[in-house]
Amino acid sequence: MSNSPSPETGATSNDLRIAISGKSGCGNSTVSRIVAGRLGLRLVNYTFKDLARERGLSFEEVCRRAETDSEYDLTIDRMQVSLAEEGRCVLGSRLAIWLLRESALTVYLEAGLEARAARISRREGMPLAAALADTADRDRRDHDRYLRLYGYDVDSYGFADLVIDAETFDQEAVASLIVDRARAGG
Repeated sequence: MSNSPSPETGATSNDLRIAISGKSGCGNSTVSRIVAGRLGLRLVNYTFKDLARERGLSFEEVCRRAETDSEYDLTIDRMQVSLAEEGRCVLGSRLAIWLLRESALTVYLEAGLEARAARISRREGMPLAAALADTADRDRRDHDRYLRLYGYDVDSYGFADLVIDAETFDQEAVASLIVDRARAGG
């Protein structure tokens, strides 16, 4: 038996689900929010930040604990799948396209490490060198953890229905590409 959450299968156009993934700093959260708003869909974006808030821990502490305790990832991922199974939604998360692979329009946002680190540096008000080191480290930790937990290689997303260069397009343009694809029937 796998530890992987079981995504719902057989979604119809009346049950539109869009799964949007990308690495830290690619604009995943913002794009998911914009797409959900434009299409009138519920936004599902339950993350370690939410879990940290609920448990009274810092985000950094939850990330550290997740390194050695798989229950943090499993809790987040089960919650995301459960919320997505409720119907029409946009699920934005690192693993969204893997979790809803068979039941959603899957979208991966691509952006290089330097571009993502620059966005994180601006957003968090941290020096670029620190953001670059932190982002590279987080990418490595996330990759290793998801491979260990689920067998998902988050660097292999070629199966996604739509892969968008999030460096070339701003978040509004990225959202427009996704909305257009969803309206065209996926």
